[in-house]
Amino acid sequence: MLKTLLITLLIVAICIALLSVKIIFKKNGRFPNTHVSGNKAMRKRGIGCVQSQDREAQHLNPHAIPERQSVRTEAE
Repeated sequence: MLKTLLITLLIVAICIALLSVKIIFKKNGRFPNTHVSGNKAMRKRGIGCVQSQDREAQHLNPHAIPERQSVRTEAE
């Protein structure tokens, strides 16, 4: 069991090292921005991320007319 655990940890460490080669050795290396809003062509077309659109839709509109609250009678 210990041998299997060590082999697994070694494989995971090698994978992480290989995935981070570009980030470590490149000057100002960063993870690539894979977010939809990070793509210039998508922004030109007006396509946005669902999370960003949801966040914008949840902001309260200061010009919105407040809805009436139903008036309950005391008899209830």
